[in-house]
Amino acid sequence: MRYLMTTGPSDAAADENLYAEMAAFVEELTASGVLLATGGLEPGGLRVTSAGGEITVTDGPFTEAREAVAGFALVEVRTREEALEVARRFRRIVGDGESVVQQVFGS
Repeated sequence: MRYLMTTGPSDAAADENLYAEMAAFVEELTASGVLLATGGLEPGGLRVTSAGGEITVTDGPFTEAREAVAGFALVEVRTREEALEVARRFRRIVGDGESVVQQVFGS
């Protein structure tokens, strides 16, 4: 089962300890085959809308900064509970904030 985990921006300043813990976490998940992809997202982006056969492109950002998605991880696990444990471990490393975990359907 694949899950997309997204997280919002944080006000906390990153330090060397955070970088080291996150690097070890990413290395562990990658080596075990759980982590398929991860990355940060630009704060803006493009919104592409279709209505009545017309396509409109709008430059971002689109939401309040606190609601924006700042990064993601795509993981492959056996159960929903395993996905939640990965998310819990991530939140313990990065501290206060919010992440969303959604199952990805299809291949």
